[in-house]
Amino acid sequence: MCCSLSSRPPTDVGSNAGSIGGLRFDLPEFEKKGVRSYYERNLCQAPPAMTKRNLDERVAVVTGAASGIGRAIAQNLAGKGCHLALVDVDESGLEETRSIVARNDRRCTTHIADVSDKARMQALPDEVAAAHGQVHILVNNAGVSVGSFFADHSIEDAEWVIGVNLWGVLYGCKFFLPHLKQADWAQIVNLSSLFGFFGMPGQACYSMTKAAVKALSEALWTELANTNVSVTSVHPGVIRTALISSSRIEDPEEREKAVEMADKYGLDPDKVGRLVARAIERKQRRLIVGGDARASQWLSRAFPNGFHSMLTFAFKKANVTGMQDQERDPAEVGGARKSPQSTEKRAR
Repeated sequence: MCCSLSSRPPTDVGSNAGSIGGLRFDLPEFEKKGVRSYYERNLCQAPPAMTKRNLDERVAVVTGAASGIGRAIAQNLAGKGCHLALVDVDESGLEETRSIVARNDRRCTTHIADVSDKARMQALPDEVAAAHGQVHILVNNAGVSVGSFFADHSIEDAEWVIGVNLWGVLYGCKFFLPHLKQADWAQIVNLSSLFGFFGMPGQACYSMTKAAVKALSEALWTELANTNVSVTSVHPGVIRTALISSSRIEDPEEREKAVEMADKYGLDPDKVGRLVARAIERKQRRLIVGGDARASQWLSRAFPNGFHSMLTFAFKKANVTGMQDQERDPAEVGGARKSPQSTEKRAR
């Protein structure tokens, strides 16, 4: 009786490597050790040879394209020959991105849209199709962040984060899917985060949305498996983008520290852009970018309780506001008391 498990080993890292049970291996070396014979014996089917899809003349929609990761993805897809529909609320940033990708002699349109606006997102696919004729690739990249403990979070800030990070992705997938199914092949790319693997203190709502994006992507892997549409979930670590500087953070000093940390330790957004383009070419299901993201995934899986105990210890040792063992005046919640800074790493 033939097993129905996937015939491909997971390739969770952004390099020519893969992982099984958290152990990294080099694909050519692993193949020498008999992975194909293992699949033939145990799963009744050898994994297919890795083939690259040609992105030339394909139409790609990129949300959050005015800066950061979105701009980098747009540049790299244009370099692969894609025509682009750039989406953002920042009109000047969109024009700057358009002028950059225009050097590749590709057709490029800009669309001012708030991805959390249901009516605007519902109209967007027809608008893009009218300009380009069809849609092959959707990159749900737009994202925002608020640096604050949950008790200090205003409901309005939570609604803002959920609206852009979660509803924006859901609207994109739902409303573009009929157009994507009309193509010979299509790809959805959803930007999650390293915080999609664990809940980060001071980023409760952000972590919630990124875990939800990860779960949505994984559900679509199976639901769309027998269609022409593939799905990729992307989990970047610390990236040098404007996400932190544009986050809603009360304390300017803490904001500056967070920005300095990202500038010092973060990866260049272009690396994410290059790896996303390659993931689309290879129909890669999950892409983890950065050693911090890979370590976070492994630690949260290997030590689900201990990992959060370490976070609690680290936050208390750093004397982070809100982690001290003391009662709080309800009048302080959301008020004068400073909220901890965003240590967020991701990027748009």
